[in-house]
Amino acid sequence: MSADSPTGSNPASLDRRDFLKRSGALGAGIAVASKAFSRANKVSPSRVIGANDRINVALIGCGGRGQSDARSFAKYAENHNNACQIVAVCDVYEKRKRETAERHQAKGYSDYREVIARPDVDALIVATPDHWHARIALDAMDAGKDVYLEKPMCHTIDEAKKLVDTTRETQRVLQVGSQTTSADQWWKAKKAIADGMIGKMIMSQGSYHRNSIEGEWNWPIDTAAGPDASGDNHIDWNMWLGSAPKRAYDADRFFRFRKYWDYSGGIATDLFFHVVAPLNICWSKPQFPTKVSASGGIYAFNDGREVPDTFHLIAEYPEGHSLVLSSSMANSQHIPGLIRGHEGTIIMVPHGEFEGSTPEILVKPEIVELPNSDDRGPFPGYKFGKDEIHIPVEQYDMMQAHVGNFLDCMRTRQKPHLDVETAAHAQVLISLAVDSYRDGRVKYWDEAKWKAADRPVKA
Repeated sequence: MSADSPTGSNPASLDRRDFLKRSGALGAGIAVASKAFSRANKVSPSRVIGANDRINVALIGCGGRGQSDARSFAKYAENHNNACQIVAVCDVYEKRKRETAERHQAKGYSDYREVIARPDVDALIVATPDHWHARIALDAMDAGKDVYLEKPMCHTIDEAKKLVDTTRETQRVLQVGSQTTSADQWWKAKKAIADGMIGKMIMSQGSYHRNSIEGEWNWPIDTAAGPDASGDNHIDWNMWLGSAPKRAYDADRFFRFRKYWDYSGGIATDLFFHVVAPLNICWSKPQFPTKVSASGGIYAFNDGREVPDTFHLIAEYPEGHSLVLSSSMANSQHIPGLIRGHEGTIIMVPHGEFEGSTPEILVKPEIVELPNSDDRGPFPGYKFGKDEIHIPVEQYDMMQAHVGNFLDCMRTRQKPHLDVETAAHAQVLISLAVDSYRDGRVKYWDEAKWKAADRPVKA
């Protein structure tokens, strides 16, 4: 993948042989396992998991999010008859690997391919930096493993297409880790919209705002760690880079990777995924945009970062509605998350925090023209009455629900709440927005070719 176009199509960035040249091949045993697991051979070595079987899970990426995910899976096991267990962990940073392995009494690895080669591993949690998400998930599914893939689903549009195709071909379960999509309000909103309570959909809006005096993503740096250090402090920098552009070790890039285009899309990929994914659930069906524009800038945190600290996007959809999202990492005031229709507005997130719970969703009617029973013609009125409609929302731990949904789907082979197709619709929008911001021009989507365009695409 080129540094100039982080979301552009570049099939070479996913070439397995190129990766092996960059990061160093493993022994003959892994090579044989990889060949046996290849999609071309149509081999699916995964075991059939019964209702009472314990699912063996491996964690790839032991940073803050990965450790949190592992704790969530362990918590689910404690509350559900040991439904799963963490049996392996993997990280290029020795300290993180060791500490996480000890915490879960699991075996630690430095190379994810060794984990994939274990026949007893049923599923992987992929919680690495974004630029590794697709490669590891693709290799895992080729090997017959199911995948809990942290958001964003991937780093490029090309990767999104490969994930969709591979999930279908291998028939694996892939759950993208935007846990808010397992909250009840989106499914209640989906039904309300399907029932016609807001009429023709006109516009969706949302936001994601935070404020940190240190600047978002400026996580602590371990100055003793690096590729030249030994023991606990050693970092395999070349492995961490993977297919990203080769650079000398930079602690800021390693510990604060979301600030740099090579590994992340900043606000768009880190936070807007939590907004766009649930909106695609609310709509009548997941949808690709036809036109996307984005703007923003580095307004507060001039610390050498490449991604903006303030970012906005506007998108248009072929069924005749638009999406408006705003965000800043330097101001914490949200706007309500809602969907406007011609006959009403449904407010799913009155406080604006898409990851937060809400006891109810609210439908506010709009005055419209109603048909008359005689020849006097239409008259103004309210289709569902003029009073606000309150729809109760069930309250529960959405992260536990998301983990449980993934594990249940591993047994039933059903689609999870945030399946690969729904997530791909969110990813394409986000990636187009990143391209629009970086290129300074409007982006259009060519669904037939699965690629971005700089001019409107003819239907």
